[in-house]
Amino acid sequence: MRRVVFNQKGGVGKSTITSNLAAIAAQQGRRTLLVDLDRQGNSSRYLLGEAADEATPGAAEFFETTLKFSVRAPKTSDFIIETPWENLHLMPASPLLDELHSKLESRYKIYKLREALTDLSEDYDEIWIDTPPSLNFYTRSALIAAETCLIPFDCDEFARRALYELLENVKEIQADHNADLEVEGIIVNQFQARAALPQRTVQALIDEGLPVLTPYLSASVKVKESHELARPMIHLDPRHKLTQEFVALYEGLRQS
Repeated sequence: MRRVVFNQKGGVGKSTITSNLAAIAAQQGRRTLLVDLDRQGNSSRYLLGEAADEATPGAAEFFETTLKFSVRAPKTSDFIIETPWENLHLMPASPLLDELHSKLESRYKIYKLREALTDLSEDYDEIWIDTPPSLNFYTRSALIAAETCLIPFDCDEFARRALYELLENVKEIQADHNADLEVEGIIVNQFQARAALPQRTVQALIDEGLPVLTPYLSASVKVKESHELARPMIHLDPRHKLTQEFVALYEGLRQS
């Protein structure tokens, strides 16, 4: 299964959601790969800590090889590294992704990631793709490479309005490049159950027939601690309420 976590809006928790769900998959014995395509490398840092600064080769080096012809091209697995967590591997991000962007786009390397991840599907039970907060070459590559799309949503009116444009962009990718891509659902993040506005906003999505997933992910300072310590919630505090929400969300995705 290849999943992309995508939202054009920044600060909605893409990296946190991708890393925690991938960590849960690995903890449950699934051979799991996380592909980090965001030049900020938040998922890479979440899983590796300070070691992320020296984590090479990775996604940038993989894409760089697609710009060169070689009789003995390296394998995609050459750009994957281990993480401290059993069953969880990473294709790390780096700022070099920015430098390569225009070259990759102009030479139309948009299908290279799909080819690579299709081959890797024999080695991994699950592949999770973290994307930049924009609809650029890397995000399009991820949407073309994925089988399903998960959309983080942070419970405000601006995010709700932006959601419709996002869904239109996904439809365009489906029509032009990946007819099999499925919007698996909207993940409600930073939900405050006692506040009226988040409840109304989420209910509006449900009333419009959008695929809102449950459970909602609660707002918690604990996740900031997990970022600082570079330990996904399942390894930091398995009994925490937010951890249990992540686990229930993951199990719901497995059963769907």
